[in-house]
Amino acid sequence: MTGVFHAFTSAKKMARAGRRTLRLMVARPSVQGASPTHATRITLRTEPSMQTREDKMSILDVDVCGTPQQIDEIVSDALRSVRSLLGMQVAFVSEFRDGARIFRHVDADADFSVIQVGAWDPLDASYCQRVVDGRLPPLMRDACQEPAALALPVTTELPVGAHLSVPIRFRDGRVYGTFCCFSTFADASLTERDLGTLRLFADFVAKLLERKSNETTRENIIRERVRAVLDGRHYRIVYQPIFNLEPNALVGYEALTRFSLEPVRTPDAWFCEADEVGLDEELELAAIRAALAVVARLPTTVYLSLNVSPNTILKGSLASALNGHPLERLMLEVTEHASINDYERVAATLAPLRQQGLRLAVDDAGAGFASFRHILQLKPDVIKLDYSLIHGIDRDGDRRALAAAVIRFAEATGSKVVAEGVETEGELQALRELNVNKVQGYLLGRPAPYPGDA
Repeated sequence: MTGVFHAFTSAKKMARAGRRTLRLMVARPSVQGASPTHATRITLRTEPSMQTREDKMSILDVDVCGTPQQIDEIVSDALRSVRSLLGMQVAFVSEFRDGARIFRHVDADADFSVIQVGAWDPLDASYCQRVVDGRLPPLMRDACQEPAALALPVTTELPVGAHLSVPIRFRDGRVYGTFCCFSTFADASLTERDLGTLRLFADFVAKLLERKSNETTRENIIRERVRAVLDGRHYRIVYQPIFNLEPNALVGYEALTRFSLEPVRTPDAWFCEADEVGLDEELELAAIRAALAVVARLPTTVYLSLNVSPNTILKGSLASALNGHPLERLMLEVTEHASINDYERVAATLAPLRQQGLRLAVDDAGAGFASFRHILQLKPDVIKLDYSLIHGIDRDGDRRALAAAVIRFAEATGSKVVAEGVETEGELQALRELNVNKVQGYLLGRPAPYPGDA
């Protein structure tokens, strides 16, 4: 049996032991490319029943850790579980939409292919609508013995024997559709307790589908917002200078993206949202292409540093975006905040570009453990010390010690160090004493449009 079935079976045992509020965890292996596992936390309440010897159980809350695809898998588990438990040939979840009943999830015997996922029929000709509005009972041991069911041709054509169906309702009262089980043969053994089991599963599925619906709505809003940024070019590039301390000279710029569309938020938030809806590569490459517009105007001794995520590196379009530009004057920065699942692929993808002179930097070193993994695995040309490490370094011995360790590592491995986020003379002096020669920060220059740009 599936994890969902075991969860509810365990809940019944705990209810008999006297527990009234139960919290269960259902874990499943992940789909390919997703996180290793995902889990669903289920909170149930049991109440003593006056009619039966077994407690009545209801779903209080469902907390899903997973993608919409993973939610679909859990719903499929629930269908499979309840169909097996009740001994039915078919179980399905239908959605009511625009006058149609659409079969969203189906679990059936191998030799039963009448109902397929995505198929639909008129809602007003279905059992489902009649169960919701009360014209048909939710439990029929033999639909052929129910006059209202016999009025529908499908009852004798299929035929329909045992049939259980309950509405799937969201918290606001909306009916999503129905959770239904049926067989072509009658089953006189079905009881109200079986119907109660179906209602429990339907309640569980309702909370899953409501979460999925809300998440889909949220993703659509995000997608429209990011698409508006891309289509309307509601972004601009600003450049923060990078200086050599000895001698005091401008050696580079870091290109940073600023967004002008509401709602106002940090650039990181825009890029994170783009990643959520699969527009991360398009947005990053748009920003990179816009930033590259100044390369021809840069002094020949000045390089341009571009931020890029591992996903964009792996998707393959980065090389074409950089094509035609002097790679020996460009540097890519991979942030600490971006996770990398396959360092070998990232390194192999970048290798031809690095052989042509492109430099690689690991950004935000010192901000977290991931940056050190990036450094060890990618062997960057430049290590950028994070603001969190630089801020107050002149007054904090621990920060100074950690920075010194990274600097010694860079010296031993042939990497250069750039300190970012330098805001005070004290921080600058501390970095001089640590033999850091390249710095950037508000003390030296704020991000701004390139001279001559609007």
